[in-house]
Amino acid sequence: MSLPLFFDHNVDFRITLGLRLRSIDVLTAAEDGSARLHDEALMLRAKDIGRVLFSQDEDLLVIARQWQSTGQQFPRLIFAHQLRITIGQAIRDLELISRVLAHGDLANRVEYIPFD
Repeated sequence: MSLPLFFDHNVDFRITLGLRLRSIDVLTAAEDGSARLHDEALMLRAKDIGRVLFSQDEDLLVIARQWQSTGQQFPRLIFAHQLRITIGQAIRDLELISRVLAHGDLANRVEYIPFD
């Protein structure tokens, strides 16, 4: 069983489609009705629904760093810069993370992709 992922509204739909074709559990903010939430609320939403948040929004990195320094709980955040990753790399790396990480590995961390 794969670790469930949650995508913010900026993630390319081809990444979502590619992962779903590989049987990875992906929920987008648009599908969840949370696409208009501000960044802090989006991170808390991912935590509330028990999913790892994937984003290409650098503002979420700033929030994660702030929350790490103050001890605020948040879900694991996976980040990829939009100009430094291909669709294929994102699909491969997110699939790997989803299949390898356990639910206990969810909190208070930032993971950067691509791995290569």
